[in-house]
Amino acid sequence: MRATIAALLLLTGSAAAQPANLAQSGLVGTLEAPAIITDPSQWPRVLHEAPALAALVAQGKLPPVAERISADPLVLKPLRKTGVYGGTWRRAFLGPGDSENGNRLRAGDKPLFWDPTGTQLAPQVARAYEISEDGRRTTLFLRKGMRWSDGSPYTADDFMFWFQDIYTNKELAPSPTPELASGGKPGRMTKIDETTVAFEFDAPNFLFPKLLAGDGAMGGGQSRQQSDGLAFGAYAPAHYLKRFLPKYTPVEKLTEEAKAAGYPNWVQYFHFKSDWRMNTELPTVAAWRMTQPINTTTWMLERNPYFYEIDTDGNQLPYLDKIQMSLAENPEVVNLRAIAGEYDVQERFIDIAKLPVFLENAERGHYKFHLDPGFNGSDSQLVFNLSYKADAELAKWIANADFRRALSIAIDREQLNQAFWLGLGTPGSGVPSEIMPESPGKDWIAKWSDFDPNKANAMLDAIGLTKKDRDGYRLRPDNGERLRLQIDVAQTLTPTWPAQVEMVIQQWRAVGIAADPRLLERSLFFSRIRNDQHQMVIFSNSGSESLFLYPVLALPVDPSGSLMGTAYSQWYASNGASGTKPDDPDLLRVYELMRSAPGLPEAQRDATAQEIWRVVADKKWQIGLVGQAPGSQGSRIVSDRLENIPGRVCISQHCRPPWSARPEQWFYK
Repeated sequence: MRATIAALLLLTGSAAAQPANLAQSGLVGTLEAPAIITDPSQWPRVLHEAPALAALVAQGKLPPVAERISADPLVLKPLRKTGVYGGTWRRAFLGPGDSENGNRLRAGDKPLFWDPTGTQLAPQVARAYEISEDGRRTTLFLRKGMRWSDGSPYTADDFMFWFQDIYTNKELAPSPTPELASGGKPGRMTKIDETTVAFEFDAPNFLFPKLLAGDGAMGGGQSRQQSDGLAFGAYAPAHYLKRFLPKYTPVEKLTEEAKAAGYPNWVQYFHFKSDWRMNTELPTVAAWRMTQPINTTTWMLERNPYFYEIDTDGNQLPYLDKIQMSLAENPEVVNLRAIAGEYDVQERFIDIAKLPVFLENAERGHYKFHLDPGFNGSDSQLVFNLSYKADAELAKWIANADFRRALSIAIDREQLNQAFWLGLGTPGSGVPSEIMPESPGKDWIAKWSDFDPNKANAMLDAIGLTKKDRDGYRLRPDNGERLRLQIDVAQTLTPTWPAQVEMVIQQWRAVGIAADPRLLERSLFFSRIRNDQHQMVIFSNSGSESLFLYPVLALPVDPSGSLMGTAYSQWYASNGASGTKPDDPDLLRVYELMRSAPGLPEAQRDATAQEIWRVVADKKWQIGLVGQAPGSQGSRIVSDRLENIPGRVCISQHCRPPWSARPEQWFYK
């Protein structure tokens, strides 16, 4: 271990150190995952189950395992060996605002998923899909005999219920999603039979199958049916949720029930009932079902007795009995507990800057440390709210491209890289790695990203910010007061974000720009975003390297709340029916390119993505800092007791780590 630490410190001592070099240290493994067996002739004929479930069968509380498993299950060949049942996976969470922590553990409820590289589609809830030659129809084939966690049948009716009763209900989904549209026209869903559903479009939509595997409105599973106003997800448990809609129960009765439960109206009551994080009664098809909600000190999940996956020996998955997420006060506490060996697998909130400390304590804490480099351009980026209106003078400067460019080149990214990424990242504009087909190339990674405070000063002078106070800060032309920006920081994901913002603010002092950080609890942070109350935020753009799958961290396109401007996003998503039309012609052009993408074959889509990234890099709607590193959920501690852990996993929003490591086939020695 000491030799490994010494080698690592030698590598990280240079600014040129890159993740590829870390392979010598043994911390970056090979992308791998268990194989999915699709040939029925290779499926096991005899099924087995966890002892705890077998006991319930013996007591008559559950039907036999053969009656709980689909006639065509998803069959996994475990990564290294067949597992044994039992054990609780211990990890951390930061409270009610930390929803994504749990969402990522339940990606087994997605219609489709990905291979280990995150580039090729794979079966998940649906056993297969088919897209028509003209791209206007995508058909999903579900699993015969599949069931919800309460034993009720899971069928095409659950998709139709979502489409007809939730998605088209303006009180539940006031803004349509651009994912379910093509050529500016909304798509439709039709039922073919009990296990077949089709999505139909008036214009070609070659992208749609990948959207069903993404993390957006159509591929998000039940994590997109939450109490924060989202009502997406492609399907919902009709047998359970129907009675909470006025179409099936008189609104007077629903209102009475809602108020008795502490909700002002049936809409908020429905959001609670459809929220897997809060409602223990809500059926699921994920590997684990929630038994203790997120608003407690211990967020608990336990095995779904009807989960549709088995291993090649016929054992129903998952192997692990439970997942226990313990509340931590802040990311620093998470790291201290992880160093002490209190978690079994934890990638969320792990601070790459503490890597030497983790390695020094690995043997004592009985864990291994993995680095999983990402392909996204920015583990951290400063994002402008382009539709900010609360302060007209500040809004004017936020809308000024040269103002944004000047702030970008006033940042010493290499100082940030050394301080917070141990020199392992790539400073740059935020465009994805060159190895991604959507990348516009190395020159655009560096666009408006080279540290040049003299040029930044000259640019700020040229646009009219010439007057300064006695401390050298630039003054607002409208009232002569100090021009001051505010950067919102969510207490989430990256524990060093507050310190990163502080360093940027100190660097901006040299060009006369004042800024203040504001640390916010995650729920409040996103509430401000939904209402366009923020000026700037710091966030990752993980996932945007697959731009058309997850554009929300690169462009203002998410109508439920966008870092870059919710009003603009609502205008885009609704084709101008709601929200605010942008004034920036380049953003309007990017919107047209986004709308054209679904109808393009893959090679043309990649070329379109490159064109969009060139505009994004030039316009500086967000200022990329450092990326292509194992900083954003790519630093992973794993207990020595766990088996079937991949050496490296796909780090991208659509891959949903840690689900990309297939935790349903992990087991304890």
